[in-house]
Amino acid sequence: MTLNDPAVIEALKANPATTLTANGTLIPYPFPSPADWRDHWIYFLLVDRFNNPSSMPDPNVMPCNTYQGGKFAGIRQRLPYLKELGAGAIWLSPVLINPQWFNDYWGGYGIFDFLRIEPRFCGNPDAARQDPSIADKEFRDLVDEAHAMGIYVILDIVLNHTGDLFDYEGMRDTQDYRPTGEYKIFWRNEDGVAQGDWTEIADVNNLSINEGVWPKELQRDDYFRRKGTNGYDGDFNSLRELVTEYQLPGTGVFPVRTYLIRAYQYLIAKFDLDGYRIDTLQYVEPEFARAFGNSMREYALSIGKKNFFTFGEVWQDDNEQKIAEFVGRDTEKDSELIGVDAAIDFPMRKRLVEVCKGFAPPSVLAKHFDTRRETLKRIVSSHGDAGKYYVTFLDNHDLSERFHNAQFPEQTKLALTCLMTMQGIPCIYYGTEQGLDGHGDRREYVREALWGRQDAFSTSHPLYHHIHDLSVLINEHPALRYGRQYFRTCSGNGTDFDYSPFTGGVIAFSRILNDKEILVVANTSVDQPATMHVVVDKNLNAEGRILQILFPFAKKGPLANGCESHGMLRTVKLTVAAGEALVIG
Repeated sequence: MTLNDPAVIEALKANPATTLTANGTLIPYPFPSPADWRDHWIYFLLVDRFNNPSSMPDPNVMPCNTYQGGKFAGIRQRLPYLKELGAGAIWLSPVLINPQWFNDYWGGYGIFDFLRIEPRFCGNPDAARQDPSIADKEFRDLVDEAHAMGIYVILDIVLNHTGDLFDYEGMRDTQDYRPTGEYKIFWRNEDGVAQGDWTEIADVNNLSINEGVWPKELQRDDYFRRKGTNGYDGDFNSLRELVTEYQLPGTGVFPVRTYLIRAYQYLIAKFDLDGYRIDTLQYVEPEFARAFGNSMREYALSIGKKNFFTFGEVWQDDNEQKIAEFVGRDTEKDSELIGVDAAIDFPMRKRLVEVCKGFAPPSVLAKHFDTRRETLKRIVSSHGDAGKYYVTFLDNHDLSERFHNAQFPEQTKLALTCLMTMQGIPCIYYGTEQGLDGHGDRREYVREALWGRQDAFSTSHPLYHHIHDLSVLINEHPALRYGRQYFRTCSGNGTDFDYSPFTGGVIAFSRILNDKEILVVANTSVDQPATMHVVVDKNLNAEGRILQILFPFAKKGPLANGCESHGMLRTVKLTVAAGEALVIG
């Protein structure tokens, strides 16, 4: 297929229509965007590892890096389960086709056709391999059914690279990084075998739809780096890196960028998607990140999607300024708006995990957010606005261990309570609600199949209940979605106030919206209760005011002590059990 095919051009028109889903529900097309993405927490799942309604996972022993058999139909089957959990959106790992000879499962990030859906996720992969319209329909049915249940669909996409599409000189899969000049390459056929006379993809006659790279516009060797593995501008391991900065001489035209933008606009129209998570965004040029985000936003607006969501992977655990370059408006640069809406919050995740595990004191987390507030002063319109620029999380598919430890289940509940009540758009990794606890020395350990386990989709699991209840809580209290955030100092003796400076200490922060303050207090100790005075807003809490426990729901009711004055401070005194998190308002 090419980007000029009549089918592509027609799809891009995205003529308004009403779609009838499999369950008989009528939904509008294009499906309207949410008013604010902070109203919808995200459930991230790997398509191949979530569910298959008719077959068990591959029995290979973990860690398993081969395809397990997850299907689009399996996700459709469990949409009611996700709706009841409280998910407002699902983020799907990439669904575009990878080389069919390649059975190693890396999450679907090795694309070779940017317009075609992966047949392995369909009920009949062989038929879908021969007829791409079958895969198109199965994926669109999933999206339509999610929309019919009020669930938005975000797709994981790639701009930086393709799959393992060619060998290097000597018929080698990888070569040492070459900073100057390019290697000679040999493109693979549909069986994955490098062909000795396929040294320039544009000259290969009669390529099948299962070999080379597609759409046809990308079939040029100079659109690929060909510099070997890793290095500043080399391949991403065996994933072949695109030259997204390639410019046609003397024209100011960037063809690779143009083709990728066009392809992903087509996918929005064809499948009625609501957002994109952009893999390895920090590795593409900032001006391309800007152009891509703005192009997706403007195209979506042109067809009636007024708040299409884009967020990027900017893996920086400690560089808050680098994260800030990808969100809002970076006024320190002489440029237009940064194109993407948000970044995945790696710095917050690192600190939240360390503190909740008892490896670092709560002061580390508190001071991080104080630094962020300063960093964002020129970028966000208000302190409360900061939350919409970050997708927050505890676990994902690129780590080597999950947060959950079956020995300390309350620790997971505490961390989830903090995650869901802090600033940001929360994202929960599949299986968290069922206590998956994969861990090891590589990422395959956290990419385990969910279905096939005993009671794999139990709605009575304690963590499922906890996330469901947190969903109800944040839906009931706008301050937990839009509020300003302030970490609070506390004191054991009522005299010396500071952020908790010891491991196993107390996390305390407030969310404030207009005249409402909600206080979150979490005791990270696994064996010791904590009694303390915690600072609250003096203007919003009169002396003697009795605050209410809002969460856990089982403890709903008034606190024993009213607000007190400690010099210039207003505080509330409370006791928090070991491993417990209270939400107070």
